[in-house]
Amino acid sequence: MNRDVVIGLLIPFIGTAAGSACVFLMRNKLSRAVERALTGFASGVMVAASIWSLLIPAMDQSEPMGKLAFVPAVVGFWAGILFLLFLDSVIPHLHMNAEKAEGPKSKLAKTTMMVLAVTLHNIPEGMAVGVVYAGYLAGNSKITSGAALALALGIAIQNFPEGAIISMPLHTQGRSKWKAFMDGTLSGAVEPIGAILTILLASVLVPVLPYLLSFAAGAMMYVVVEELIPEMSEGEHSNLGVVMFAVGFTLMMTLDVALG
Repeated sequence: MNRDVVIGLLIPFIGTAAGSACVFLMRNKLSRAVERALTGFASGVMVAASIWSLLIPAMDQSEPMGKLAFVPAVVGFWAGILFLLFLDSVIPHLHMNAEKAEGPKSKLAKTTMMVLAVTLHNIPEGMAVGVVYAGYLAGNSKITSGAALALALGIAIQNFPEGAIISMPLHTQGRSKWKAFMDGTLSGAVEPIGAILTILLASVLVPVLPYLLSFAAGAMMYVVVEELIPEMSEGEHSNLGVVMFAVGFTLMMTLDVALG
């Protein structure tokens, strides 16, 4: 595995760590407006990445199937949705600003379940980066180093506000700044781990790459619709979240087209 690939796999994790470090600069609790803006931005990046970096390449690689080129994208997309739905039901977790935890009943601390919620939706992001780099390393002509880097950068950019959104509220709930930073950072550790495991399985995965790209897209879209969009839209002045969604979407779209 060459250095550029290693760096690419670590970039999203670095984004999470950098965002979590915002807790050290914190003086007051994050306002709802800022939380809404950051969540909307992250949503826009994830939706654009799902389309330009995952679904479109999946269909491009299925061109030999002719009019049925959409089949791997549809099958993989639904598999990703159902996989996240399964994880959502078996892992106890607590969404931001929610009073009641989801998943099986648990005696875990509220802060732990908040970290699990973020970790849960970091899983598909790590898979997405890993699948794209697996395709690139396998010599897939449809996936360039620039396209893989664009996805890694896009995920890192949206991980920055996510890191801040998890670490700063944890501090306001009584965690020390250092522990809140570590919790936020560790919530993103699943991304490079998942990406590296995907790379190691590359020889097995490449033949079904279109399905895997679409799988990651479905999993990411599940997170956006089930968690992020409701959070960015709740309360008054939800148009701020929508505007930031558009900013994130266009930024990720630009990165993918410019670097791909």
